[in-house]
Amino acid sequence: MSYTHCLRKYPVRAVFPYTNAILRASLEKGSPQKSLTDYNSMLRFTAFCPDYRTYVLLLKACAKCSNLYAAMEIHSRIVKLGLLSNQSITTHLFKLYIDHDRMTEACKLFWLTVEWNADPFYGNLMLTGFLKCGQIDKAYQIFKRMPVKDLVSWNSMIAGAARNSYLKDAMNIFSKLVNSGLVPDGFSFSSVLSACAQAGARCYGVWVHQLMAELGLEMNHILSSALVDMYAKCGRIDVAIGIFKTIKRNHVSVWNTMIGGLAAHGLGSDAVLFFFEMESEGLVPDGVTFVALLTACSHCGMVEEARRYFQVMTTKYCITPKIEHYGAMVDTLSRAGLLDEAYDLVKSMNVKSDTVIWRALLSACCRYRQTKLGEITIKEIACQGSGDYTLLSSIYSSANRWEDSEEVWKERKKKRIRKSKGLSWVEIRGSTHEFKAGDRSHPDTDGIYQVLHRLSKKAKSVGYTPLTELVLKDVSEEEREENLTAHSEKLAVAYCILKTVPGTEIMVSKNLQTCTDCHEWMKIVSKVLSRVIIMRDRVRFHRFEGGCCSCKDYW
Repeated sequence: MSYTHCLRKYPVRAVFPYTNAILRASLEKGSPQKSLTDYNSMLRFTAFCPDYRTYVLLLKACAKCSNLYAAMEIHSRIVKLGLLSNQSITTHLFKLYIDHDRMTEACKLFWLTVEWNADPFYGNLMLTGFLKCGQIDKAYQIFKRMPVKDLVSWNSMIAGAARNSYLKDAMNIFSKLVNSGLVPDGFSFSSVLSACAQAGARCYGVWVHQLMAELGLEMNHILSSALVDMYAKCGRIDVAIGIFKTIKRNHVSVWNTMIGGLAAHGLGSDAVLFFFEMESEGLVPDGVTFVALLTACSHCGMVEEARRYFQVMTTKYCITPKIEHYGAMVDTLSRAGLLDEAYDLVKSMNVKSDTVIWRALLSACCRYRQTKLGEITIKEIACQGSGDYTLLSSIYSSANRWEDSEEVWKERKKKRIRKSKGLSWVEIRGSTHEFKAGDRSHPDTDGIYQVLHRLSKKAKSVGYTPLTELVLKDVSEEEREENLTAHSEKLAVAYCILKTVPGTEIMVSKNLQTCTDCHEWMKIVSKVLSRVIIMRDRVRFHRFEGGCCSCKDYW
């Protein structure tokens, strides 16, 4: 006899003490939907009066079977019964709305509860929900209005800002945490170090490191990796190596970070040596290790080594190549000019190729002026972004095929694909300064352009020749040269020269890969001024000194 039939036959008050037990039994047996069905039957066929325990069980059932509609109906009934002030009910409702990305409903609930409950738990749930959706501004509004903030609140905001590339905000929030009276923990430090690494904020990162030492923070593999990563990505690979040699290295992630840092700096031979040392210490490399190792080979033209490690990965360590491994291998072959072999590898892959792989091939087609393969490649790119059109247009421009180049831009415009904006930034005395190509918004614009034109004049006098063929428009030689002069990384270097004393090392970060003309210009300027210029672009580090680059022009 079914439960519903029983209710119809015996619409008794005697079943009331057992109703919650019945709902709980269905829930514990893995039948959350049955709990909801039984609840509706009780409401329909009896004079059933649920209490707050009933609604907690029902909300748990809604969460388990992802029944948002039922949860919203229950929410409505809870409001009518005046049970919304119950913490157990509110907590489950919050979680359910946030898990289903219903932040509007969750927000209304939050503003209601914050009037009578200062517990940061609810605010922290809201922060989690907004940050998961990448809505930093809304998360920050919640954060500011939370009557009480605990360490979880601060850590959520720092990590969320860093994860969503709001790097200045992550560092600012960390500074406020330090001044709030609360003591940052390992999670706080690992998150802010990640922000420093991404931003190239070396000065701030050094201060964070000093604070860790002052607090006597116990180092684990997460913090160790974050610290090594920060120094490596801020251009101080020497300091990163020094720290690596003093910390516990019993976790593969620490080695992966170190090998990845060496790869980014073009120190392929060192990366290989560290890999050998890792093996000798008994650690088993994972897929991430081989991505870093293959990337190191790619940046140094170590083609034979890359082929060997790609094979070792599968034969010795039984790691099935993923898209990242194929990508690094294709990049290695492409950079070395082995475009046919790279293309054959892409076609023979046992996983579906992605846009990153095709772009690596397309970039090499541009470098080696392989127009036909470039045309084939761009057709394979599923999501054609601005950079793809730029590369193809570059191929045509370098071959003086101006009409084809113009057609590429028309096609981009037709598809309403906006050009990716080049952005460079520098950190001077703890402050970050950003520059776009042709930027005239900086307060020191006049001084920057005066320095820039003097530098360009001096560079030309010792052999620099602007690579005007890189300008993707059929305009006069003079206009092309002017276009090249105002690239964002050149403006950043000029600003550093304006604001620092002679001999000071210059560190510039850029969101895109630096162009060939800027690369040549940096080499000449480093020689003319007798300065070290470190350029961190989207792909790797370039250290310019005495007219040479650490990449040996292999980039």
